[in-house]
Amino acid sequence: MAVINVILSGGVGSRLWPLSRKSRPKQYIPLFEGQTLFQMCALRNGPLSDQISVIGSVDNYKLSQQDLQAVQIEEYTEVIEALPRNTAASIAFAAFAADPEDILFVTPSDHIISGTEAYTEAVARAVTLAREGWLVTFGAIPEHPETGYGYIEHDDQHTVLSFKEKPGIDQAKEYVRKGNYLWNSGMFCFKASLYLDELKKYAGAVYDAAKEAMSKIDQGFLPEREMMAIPSISVDYAVMEHSDKIKVIPFTFEWNDLGSFDALWSYMEKKDGTRQGKAENLALGTKKHVEFIGLKDIIYVETEDAVLIMPRNQSQEVKKVYERLEKEKPELLK
Repeated sequence: MAVINVILSGGVGSRLWPLSRKSRPKQYIPLFEGQTLFQMCALRNGPLSDQISVIGSVDNYKLSQQDLQAVQIEEYTEVIEALPRNTAASIAFAAFAADPEDILFVTPSDHIISGTEAYTEAVARAVTLAREGWLVTFGAIPEHPETGYGYIEHDDQHTVLSFKEKPGIDQAKEYVRKGNYLWNSGMFCFKASLYLDELKKYAGAVYDAAKEAMSKIDQGFLPEREMMAIPSISVDYAVMEHSDKIKVIPFTFEWNDLGSFDALWSYMEKKDGTRQGKAENLALGTKKHVEFIGLKDIIYVETEDAVLIMPRNQSQEVKKVYERLEKEKPELLK
């Protein structure tokens, strides 16, 4: 019964454009003292697991291989998706590739996590619950009302009552006030067999199509034709919102999914010891000296072919720019 760290690395990081591109998504950008988020994930979870399984895409699997080689991780398996079909299918691929009793510890590749002892304890607790037959998710105790995360409602026994979509600010304040809502971290832990059983029960079309695609895997590469038949749906929608076998582990270790420039700013503030009022604006990606006059809470991002300027509180809107550019100027996303 091995513990397998399943690293999900197929995302493009659209809310961090123009830094994050299809050719180098955010998890492969060496912004963190020369390391990438992907490398930090693999190094963080290596001591907590017996194996590493990378679920990536045909567009970035070579970046994963290069990152792992650079940190001297040579023992891993990988499943390479011909096109993105969301997390329910990606986790199914890992489950089909594992032994039924193996524990899958599923982690996105783009998280920042600090607090090794608390993190290790939370993972150990999750593995124990997974062995007892639970689907386990992890929830961050909210530090403030946040509209960029989904929420998990739970009871005193940490049984999940419901999953909530990203709320508006008033609803987010209400969740924090009630005290039994957690930020949904997107990390999971469960037996491979239990996940597949629940997926088959609640999202049979995903199960069947993913199984068919896995039956035709060739040297780690999944076929495009079979993958196109898989419904694109998240693990939350497919399984977690329906199953009655879910526990959540509330955690206090520092966690950030760095899904937006606002989140990146918050991380850099804590990392550098800088607080609002000392560094009132943020410039990224440029080697030029940038001065801001009469401005506050402005983010300036520069790459070779694009510049993004916005108020910090509008960072969630970058995804809309990305979606528009897909139609108008797709060359800026490559």
